[in-house]
Amino acid sequence: QVQLVESGGGLVQAGGSLRLSCAASGRAFSSSYDMGWYRQAPGKERQSVASISWSTGNTYYADSVRGRFTITRDNAKNTVYLQMSNLRPEDTAIYYCNARHHYTLQNFWGQGTQVTVSS
Repeated sequence: QVQLVESGGGLVQAGGSLRLSCAASGRAFSSSYDMGWYRQAPGKERQSVASISWSTGNTYYADSVRGRFTITRDNAKNTVYLQMSNLRPEDTAIYYCNARHHYTLQNFWGQGTQVTVSS
């Protein structure tokens, strides 16, 4: 199957920036997977933040992060990134990497990385 490992979370002041990384591996991983980032704050449901097609580069952003976050990919490293700028306290959450097969919709999840934004 597909294994996903997130990194780059931490504590940052409001207005600051962080860059999250998600490295994908496994014999089944291929360009057929769309990659994305979700987040879940305490007491709230997990929500989609951003996604990118591994084959076309088409992107999606939640309204709450559009203009502040940028999702990119490095196919040579099988890695996707989430560049987060102008962070707000409401961005505080555990951020999860997701891989979804474009055709079968099979999902794989990383273990999550904590992002905390102080006011």
